[in-house]
Amino acid sequence: MKILVELQRRNVIRMAGLYLVGAWLVTQVAATLLPVFEAPGWVMKALVALLAVGFLAALMFSWVFELTPDGLKRDGDVEVTESIAPQTRRRMDRMLLVGMALALGYFAVDKFVLAPSRLADSAPQLVTPTPANTGAATPAASPAQAALESKSIAVLAFADLSQGKDQEYFSDGVAEEILNALAKVKDLKVAGRTSSFYFKGRNEPLANIGSTLGVAHVLEGSVRKQGERLRISAKLLRISDGVQMWAETFDGTDADIFALQESIAQQVTTELKVALNAGAQGRLVDAGTNNPTAYALYLRATDVFNRRESGEFLNAIKLLQEAVALDPNFARAYSRLATLYYTVDAHVDAGRSVEQALRLDPKLAEPHAVLGAIENDQARYPQARVALEQALRLEPNDPTANFWHAIFFCRLGYIARCEKGLDRTLAIDPLLPTALAWRARLLVSSGDLPAAEKMSLRAREVGLSWAAMSTSWVAIARNDLAGARAETETLLAAFPADFSPAVKAFAGARVGDVKAQAQALRFIDQYLADNSPPIDGLVPLALVWSGEVERGLELFADGFSDPKAVFLSEVLGTRLYPQVWTSPAFPGFLRDTGIAAYWDEFGPPLYCAKNASGDYRCE
Repeated sequence: MKILVELQRRNVIRMAGLYLVGAWLVTQVAATLLPVFEAPGWVMKALVALLAVGFLAALMFSWVFELTPDGLKRDGDVEVTESIAPQTRRRMDRMLLVGMALALGYFAVDKFVLAPSRLADSAPQLVTPTPANTGAATPAASPAQAALESKSIAVLAFADLSQGKDQEYFSDGVAEEILNALAKVKDLKVAGRTSSFYFKGRNEPLANIGSTLGVAHVLEGSVRKQGERLRISAKLLRISDGVQMWAETFDGTDADIFALQESIAQQVTTELKVALNAGAQGRLVDAGTNNPTAYALYLRATDVFNRRESGEFLNAIKLLQEAVALDPNFARAYSRLATLYYTVDAHVDAGRSVEQALRLDPKLAEPHAVLGAIENDQARYPQARVALEQALRLEPNDPTANFWHAIFFCRLGYIARCEKGLDRTLAIDPLLPTALAWRARLLVSSGDLPAAEKMSLRAREVGLSWAAMSTSWVAIARNDLAGARAETETLLAAFPADFSPAVKAFAGARVGDVKAQAQALRFIDQYLADNSPPIDGLVPLALVWSGEVERGLELFADGFSDPKAVFLSEVLGTRLYPQVWTSPAFPGFLRDTGIAAYWDEFGPPLYCAKNASGDYRCE
């Protein structure tokens, strides 16, 4: 009891309370402001540690010293009188009350003002091009975003129960339309199509689906089509306990398909108790046509595109041409036609289809994204950026638009901005194979090999043909040159047959085999002598692998390389080619490709700057 009395007399207990209230205020304010300034995680940890040490120091200080009317004195030098001790206590009591009032005030402001603001800001924010805009690291999920996770769903591929089992394109299309409709609902997180459809036919436990996709619910269903008759069954399941929250069967005809999809989407949002925004109150599903035959043709073409069956792309184009012949106002069919034309390198036809789609429906995101890709290929980078960001404004949760927007920045050297976009893409569609492979390469270049290997293998698992590009980089980083060589050979097998004789030489050149580099250079010399431009983008890249960096840069910059993405994706889209960034030929390469002009307008990447002669030099 004596020690307690002494602690009270020396005001140690009051000091402890005052300090704890003040420390709590400091940590709460820091937790709000540090993410705004993108402070690294260690700053908050250091602050908490400093406050903990300060707590002990404050207690020791209050034990040794006492505040008197004459100032601060050592406790042993103070004569304890009735006039001093109560006065000191009253001062500290007032300070403690003020501190508690501030804490309660901050709590109220945070709960009723800041939290709703953070909730509104949790939607993706597009950045208007400015000279200083070069990207930043991905911020951690906010508390508001975490609270929204209960309103999250994956729409799995609907089963085809038709007698002939030949309506899979239709059942997939029904599910995808419902998924797209739900993705437009405010405050509802919807897993991307690639990730959701990955589980088709796998009989995965609900818990595995939920943890992989980061969702709390799944929508399952089936389609039975016989002639014009349709039966669509759907059920909504809660992943945490497997409870079936809602189920219903809808009967109709081909002509009813649009109303049936709308009914399912509306009932799902009602069951999830999602507050729809004003624009979604009327209708969620907009098929873009009232012609069921044209719509079926669109679904068949979309099925080919989604499966990336490149050998069937021309047939898919014919299906879409039939669809727009049946309904000349079918904007979505023109939009998908533009995408397929672009994929088969028919850029003129793609541009015409973009114009037609946007004339009919300027609110479609897909044609803006295709336009951005076309502009990018033609080195009109500012126009490409405008088009890609317009696509994101219209469809902020579209995985493809987010992915194309991200790699646009990678191909211009803005790697931090690209990483942010890829993380955003994978948050929407965690199993999107191209995004996984791109992110894996950047993880290699930042030194996180375990995460890079995991993403690379997942990209291969979900069917990406060129996943070996990232797996080979993991092997190189681990000095597994034999493994890297084998992976590179696997990768190069996907290139045109013209390069078949050089596959082993190119793969050896990439891992530093001097003899293989000499063989690769002989093949390249012969290839350039036998072929007129444009040449494949692999050629300048193979020159870089073979040690002739300047020649590779000059060859690419002369405009001989097609497609450009192969080269730019590697040398500017990663930090894995320091010999390129520091090459004497690099400034000329930037000027000749138009990249320097883009950097002049919007600012260079963080690690590049102009020198006195006006050339960009990079670390």
